[in-house]
Amino acid sequence: MASGERPIIIKKIKKAAHGHHGGAWKVAYADFVTAMMAFFLLMWLINTTSPEQKRGIADYFAPASISSTTSGSGGILGGTALGEDGAKSSGSMSIIEQMSPESPNPEEDGETQDPSAKSRLQEASTEALREALQKREEAAFQSAAQSLRQALQDMPELAELSKNIIIDQTPEGLRIQLVDQEGRSMFAEGSGQPNERARLLLRAVAKIITQLPNRVSIYGHTSVNMNGARSEGDWALSATRADSSRRVLQSAGVASDRIYQVSGKANSEPLYPDDPTLPGNRRIAVVLLREAPVLPPDVQP
Repeated sequence: MASGERPIIIKKIKKAAHGHHGGAWKVAYADFVTAMMAFFLLMWLINTTSPEQKRGIADYFAPASISSTTSGSGGILGGTALGEDGAKSSGSMSIIEQMSPESPNPEEDGETQDPSAKSRLQEASTEALREALQKREEAAFQSAAQSLRQALQDMPELAELSKNIIIDQTPEGLRIQLVDQEGRSMFAEGSGQPNERARLLLRAVAKIITQLPNRVSIYGHTSVNMNGARSEGDWALSATRADSSRRVLQSAGVASDRIYQVSGKANSEPLYPDDPTLPGNRRIAVVLLREAPVLPPDVQP
């Protein structure tokens, strides 16, 4: 090699053979495509269904427990009988016998049952039946409250008025209150006649009332004046507003014999005792009364 010439270097590179990467990515990609197809199918279905169909689908997945018919299925017992036997069953005594402790049979032990023990057994049976009916009434109240809230959400004209309704349960019964909000009154100032906003809410309440057998009490409430003064005319005004609400409920289908009491309480029971001047103290309270369970004729209290 002559001096000054660079040596020639030959470099050999061995390429490693590439192995199989596997098909896990194909499964993930297939799941992604399936999910996207389901998503676009759902969007298409939502776009093509009518509001009535959407409401029907919603009711299917969250059915209301209260029947819209006027049959016995809309009552507290839900159209079901207390007894589980056939046509010759003992009626309500069947459920009593299931809930009450077993009593000794006088014919088996040859002794006459103690009258005091028999009385205690009958009292326990009556109490068990009363508790069972009260549980049914409690469930009916909860279902009624849920149905009213759902109705307020489903009806556009009532959705914005949902803040004017307070629903709770008291020892007296299920209480539905139509309260004034700042700038959203149920009655004009000094007037005993409900405005259109209050009439809409009262008609919605009437639809729930007609599905339950309980009697109804209606109370009118006013607030204290901004200067803290209590007006004597508030008693008459609150009573007039309660009676006007009664007439709206009856015109919407509530039977007159369901009305138990209509009274005005003025500002004697403020909803917000810390500030009796707040608009929320002006309200109409409609109460579905808790009824003492009516025992069947074959059960003596």
